[in-house]
Amino acid sequence: MSQKTTPPSASIGIIGLIEPDATAVGAHSTGWISMSDFQAISAVVMAGALGASATVDAKIEQAKSDAGADAKDLTGAVITQLTKDNGDDNKQAVIEVWGEDLDIKNMYSHVRLTVTVGGANSDLGAIVLGTHPRQGPASDLNLASVAQIVNLNT
Repeated sequence: MSQKTTPPSASIGIIGLIEPDATAVGAHSTGWISMSDFQAISAVVMAGALGASATVDAKIEQAKSDAGADAKDLTGAVITQLTKDNGDDNKQAVIEVWGEDLDIKNMYSHVRLTVTVGGANSDLGAIVLGTHPRQGPASDLNLASVAQIVNLNT
């Protein structure tokens, strides 16, 4: 049996969210997330029941500030489109990004997840997890909406 020394919440923080719900056609984004707090992020898109002929696209964008200055797509950080026609109801897609993937030579420091629903309203949600915190436990950087962490190690 392995010894429990560090809870998972010390390594993984909930830092971005698109609320799970019936989602209207259009683009939906998390807030801008500073990569100065984490070495990497994992963005998880969770499609539920997709509307008739619906499509779901997701990508990571990068910017120079938390206000989205000079925002642009992060090359390669995009999922293959999920579609109703391909039977992609109730499927998930993950985009993983490391801090050094950003255009750091041009001072890009922030990311956000944008999910675009096309064709018909659809059920979906998305979460961005910060991993490999640069300092302190990742849970210290959780969104304010995180109501609790239950840890059996304490």
